[in-house]
Amino acid sequence: MLARIYQPARNAMTSGQAKTKNWVLEFSPQEPRQIDPLMGWTSSGDMNSQIRLMFDSKEAAVDYASSNGIPFTIVDPKNRKQNVRSGGYGDNFATNRRVVWTH
Repeated sequence: MLARIYQPARNAMTSGQAKTKNWVLEFSPQEPRQIDPLMGWTSSGDMNSQIRLMFDSKEAAVDYASSNGIPFTIVDPKNRKQNVRSGGYGDNFATNRRVVWTH
């Protein structure tokens, strides 16, 4: 029952950073998923795959796993460089633009 501790990535559909500050503890699947012959749904008898614990810090997640005897691996996030423009979004509509702006 190996657990993975990681910080989730941001949603690809937005530029916001919501729900990326917490750390998550998830268990690795112990058995493969099977396809139900009648409905075609996938299912598994592994109940630990339903558990997803959220923590405020990496240290809190590690402490929880250590105190409960859960073996774990830590996946550190790859931080991206912030892209902050000097004029911001409003610079696209500036009236004092010296050059023609087109798409």
